[in-house]
Amino acid sequence: DEEFDELCFEFGLELDEITSEKDIISKEKGEEKAKGASDVVLYKIDVPANRYDLLCLEGLVRGLQVFKERINLPRYEKIIPAEGEGQRLIIAEQTAQIRPHAVAAVLRNITFTKDRYDSFIDLQEKLHQNICRKRALVAIGTHDLDTISGPFTFTAKAPSEIKFKPLNQSKEYTASQIMDLYRTDSHLRHYLHLIENKPRYPIIYDSNGVVLSMPPIINGDHTKISLNTRNVFIECTGTDITKAKIVLDIIVTMFSEYCEKPFTVEAAEVVYPNGKTHIYPELAYRTEKVKPEYINKKVGISETPSSLAKLLTRMCLKSHVTGNGNHIEVEIPPTRADIIHACDIVEDAAIAYGYNNIQMVIPKTYTIANQLPLNKLAELLRLDLAAAGFTEALTFALCSQEDIAHKLGMDISATNAVRIANPKTAEFQVARTTLLPGLLKTIAANRKMPLPLKLFEISDIVVKDPNTDVGARNYRHLCAIYYNKSPGFEIIHGLLDRVMQLLEVPPNEENGYTIKAAEGTAFFPGRCAEVFAKGQSIGKLGVIHPDVITKFELTMPCSALEINIEPFV
Repeated sequence: DEEFDELCFEFGLELDEITSEKDIISKEKGEEKAKGASDVVLYKIDVPANRYDLLCLEGLVRGLQVFKERINLPRYEKIIPAEGEGQRLIIAEQTAQIRPHAVAAVLRNITFTKDRYDSFIDLQEKLHQNICRKRALVAIGTHDLDTISGPFTFTAKAPSEIKFKPLNQSKEYTASQIMDLYRTDSHLRHYLHLIENKPRYPIIYDSNGVVLSMPPIINGDHTKISLNTRNVFIECTGTDITKAKIVLDIIVTMFSEYCEKPFTVEAAEVVYPNGKTHIYPELAYRTEKVKPEYINKKVGISETPSSLAKLLTRMCLKSHVTGNGNHIEVEIPPTRADIIHACDIVEDAAIAYGYNNIQMVIPKTYTIANQLPLNKLAELLRLDLAAAGFTEALTFALCSQEDIAHKLGMDISATNAVRIANPKTAEFQVARTTLLPGLLKTIAANRKMPLPLKLFEISDIVVKDPNTDVGARNYRHLCAIYYNKSPGFEIIHGLLDRVMQLLEVPPNEENGYTIKAAEGTAFFPGRCAEVFAKGQSIGKLGVIHPDVITKFELTMPCSALEINIEPFV
C-alpha cells in the first residue's frame, strides 16, 4: 500500500484512502447497515479533472505501466471498413434545434468479463459527470451491434410519436410517459430538464425502426450490452462537437485493448443534414515542438534534451530530440485532450522529473513583502476593540435585499447595492452595503447568551460605482453594536472616542473629529449622530429604531456605530 501511495504521488495523483465497501457504509450509516457488505479493499484515487484518460482502471494501469517503463505506449489505430460495409449514422435536420451533433464508432470482437463490463459502464458515468457537464454537453450511448442493423438515424420527434421499451423496463412507454416514470428516479431525474420542455425529443433509430436511445435520458432495452456482447456500437450526441469527439476518443482508446486486435477501432461514418460525411473516431495524433531550455527554465532544472524526451515519453507523450538537440518533438496521443499549450507539456515533464527532486533555490529577485496598509490598520483596530471588551464577529458578505433595505427602513434603490444575477438562496441576493444587518442577525442567533452583548466587525462593504473598471467599489467599514436592557448610547459613543484616540485624531473641528445630530432611517429620531473627520462624513452612531429591532427578531434596545476607516490609513 505504501509503495502504491508513493507511485501515485510520483505520477501526480493522490491515493485518498484505502477502504472497503463495508467501511464506507459503517462510517455513513453505522455498523448495523454494513453487515454483509463486501470486505474487498478499495483504493480511492484522486485524479485531476483534466485527465479523462485516467478515469478508469484500464487507462490508469496503462498510464502507470508506461510511467514505470514496463510497457511502451500503445498505438491506437482506426480501421476503415470497405466501401458499403461500415456503420453509418445519419443526422436529420430536425436535431439542429436541440442536440445538433453526433459521433460514432464500433468496437469489434470485444471480450467482456464482469469487471471489464462494470468498468465500461463506470467510465461512461464518470465522463457524463465531468466533461459532459451532467450530460448537458454530451450524452453517451453504447449498444450491442448484433441486435440492430444500420444505417442508423439520429432525429428529433414529438414526445407522443416516440414509443419504446427503456433500459431494464418490462413494457413500452411513450416519451412523455418515460419522463413521468423517471421523475422519481434518484439517478435519472437530474437529466430530464435537459429536453423536458422542448417540442421535440432527440432519438436514434436503426434501419428497422428499433430505438437505440433517447439521449440524454435513457437507452432502449433492445440494444443493451451484456457480458456476451461481441460488437459494441458507441454513439455520442451533444451540443458541443469538440467535447463529443474527446469523449468518443477516450471510450474507444480505453476499451479497445479488449478487442481481438488490441487497440484497434472500427470507424463509423456520420452523414450531416447538408450531405457532407465525416469518419469518426478521429483518433488524431499531432506533434508539438518544445525547446529543452524552455522546459528547464520553467521547471527550474537542468536536464539534457534526451533525458527530457525520456521523461515526457514516460508520461504517455512519445518524444524524441530533433535537429542538433535544440528541439524536442512531442507526439500528443488522442487520449491526451488536456495538452493544449506548451505549458501542459512542461507540467508533465515536471511531474515525471518528480516535484520533490526539484532543488529549492532562493529567488533571483530580492524583495520583502509588506502588509497592505489598510489591512494593517484593520488588524490593529481589531486588537484594541477586543481590548475594549467587544467580541469580533465575521458575517457573510452577501445578504438578502430585505436585510439591507426593508428591515433598515430604506428602499432597495437607495442602497446602491450590487445584485447577484442568479442567487442560489434568498439569503444571498446582494452584496452588503452596511455591516449592521450581519451583526443584528448574529445577536438574534445568540439571544440565549448573557447580556450585555457587545459585538464588532471590521470588513468590506460593496457599492456600485460606474467609474471603476469592475463597476463596483469596496470600502472597509468598522461596525460595533451594544445590546442590553438599556440602549447604552454612551458606551458606543465612548467606543468612538477610544477609536479616535487610537487613531490620534483630536476631538475638534479643524483637523479632528466631531459629531452632529442627524437623522437615519435605522436609528431612533433624536438619538442619531453623524460622525465627521478629516473634513468628511465617515458614518453614523445612535440608538437603533424599535421597528428595526423587531424586524431582526430582537427584544431589547441597542445602539450601534458604523464608520468608514479608509480615510485614516
